[in-house]
Amino acid sequence: MRKLFITSTLILIASVSFSQETKVDTLRTEEIMVVKPYTPTISDAFKVKSNPVIDTITKIQKENVSYSIFSIPVASTFTPSKGKAKGVVREPKERLFENYISAGFGNFTSPLFEAYLHTGDSRYNDLGIFINHHSSEGGIKDLQLNDSFADTRIDGYYKQFDRYYNWQINAGVQRKLYNYYGIPADVIFDDAVINNMDEKQIYKNIYVGGKVNFEDSFFQGATAELVNFSDNFSSNEFRFIAKPKLEFPISTELINGEFLIDLINGKFEQNYDTTDDLKYSFLNLGFNPNFEVLRENLTVNLGAKLYYSSDLDNKTNKFYAYPNVTASFKLVDEVFILVAGVTGDLIQNTYRDLSTENPYVSPTLSIQQTDAQYKAFVGAKGKLASNIGYNFSVSHTNEQNKPLFIQNQTKTNGTINVANSYEAGNSFGVIYDNVKTLGFFGELSIDASKEFNFGGTINYANYTTENELEAWNLPSIKATINADYQNKSWFAGAKLFYNGQTKDFVIPFGQPTNTGVIVENDSYMDLNLNGGYIFSDRLTAFAKINNALGKKYQPFVNYQVQTLQILAGITYKFDL
Repeated sequence: MRKLFITSTLILIASVSFSQETKVDTLRTEEIMVVKPYTPTISDAFKVKSNPVIDTITKIQKENVSYSIFSIPVASTFTPSKGKAKGVVREPKERLFENYISAGFGNFTSPLFEAYLHTGDSRYNDLGIFINHHSSEGGIKDLQLNDSFADTRIDGYYKQFDRYYNWQINAGVQRKLYNYYGIPADVIFDDAVINNMDEKQIYKNIYVGGKVNFEDSFFQGATAELVNFSDNFSSNEFRFIAKPKLEFPISTELINGEFLIDLINGKFEQNYDTTDDLKYSFLNLGFNPNFEVLRENLTVNLGAKLYYSSDLDNKTNKFYAYPNVTASFKLVDEVFILVAGVTGDLIQNTYRDLSTENPYVSPTLSIQQTDAQYKAFVGAKGKLASNIGYNFSVSHTNEQNKPLFIQNQTKTNGTINVANSYEAGNSFGVIYDNVKTLGFFGELSIDASKEFNFGGTINYANYTTENELEAWNLPSIKATINADYQNKSWFAGAKLFYNGQTKDFVIPFGQPTNTGVIVENDSYMDLNLNGGYIFSDRLTAFAKINNALGKKYQPFVNYQVQTLQILAGITYKFDL
């Protein structure tokens, strides 16, 4: 047994020794370096502790420092004053009132009254009324007829504001009184003829209209107005105008178009030479498309005006087309802007417009349309300095059937009664001619300070007529100079008008119409002054001086104006 154990042990040891000797190790000891860019991750980040641990093992020893003050006495006479709190100075703001009443009185027995009253919510609606009256009893020396005048007007409106649109309605009435006082001074009139004349003329205008505007819609809105105009000689004119407007955006540009419906119908009881009545009636349908191009320094409007016009009395129809092209280019920003364009239009003349321009027309007019074929212009505008602005242009205009005022031939030699008061060489008719005009316009404005500004304009026109000898009653030069000053307590202003010479054609009594003489109306200057004192936000006193130079000029033949006119009054502002 022992021999077997020893033999087994020797076999085991021999087996282990043999296995250790036959195993081969192939791994070698080498260093392998891997190079890779560092790519941090969130886990690599660490948070700074809010309370860092301070190493107090090593302490800095304090160094003992000894010091002393070396003082020298200095004599001083300075005594500091006590401090005071500085208050902020705030200027009181001017209070704005929404209503006012103004009244005044002047020489030539001239009362003036004006009032504006309105109420409502500024966010939702507004209701208002405007009243104006100005009259004069006259008093021009050496006149045989009454030269008084009066102008009374009442206008009312209502506005409604909504989120996507707003609308407004208007209505009003106006009464204007004039007198045909301009009879020839070189004719001796019998008292019986003068007493038989009723020189009064009264113009009455009644209108109602409205408008609507839409937000964020291709239909921008529309305006409409219905007008009835009449006078003291049974003349009557009816007119209806409607103008819808559309707008379409294309990329960064805009295309807009305005439509027109214009219907006018009127009559006069008679013409000037016979007792036959005069009638006129027109229907105009128009469309005005425009394409607006906006660039950094360039603005161009490409458009046209198209009309289909029907003369309802004469049963004739006609189509009109006009250019409407304008452009502006900034050569030097706000300093020099070049402007140019070509425009035209069909102008519907009316009794109302002609009588506004010349209130002494006879109620026997021929009402026609003016074909303004084109107006070509080029000019510049901008600023010479930060407070000096300018604007000037030259133009050439071609108008067919342009209305010209001319004196009606008198029907009396001073001893013969006239059937109507406007037949004594004291009224004007309208004739039409083809006129070309070469014009120049200039304007200059100077803002000298917040309180004072100054400016002026000039218009020059050279007329070329086709049939008439002259462009009757059209001045070649018109100019104005104005200045205004205002501070907290008072204000003042001045305006000087200059009107160049005009010419008229006067036919003596009983002479053929082609044997008249050309009469010249001299040029004139008219200086108007105004000023006032502001007592408070509510109360202001004012004064006006018209024709301060006292000139006895005639804007039309035989019609001398009032000389020096002085008027003063007060204005009171308030809230309802």
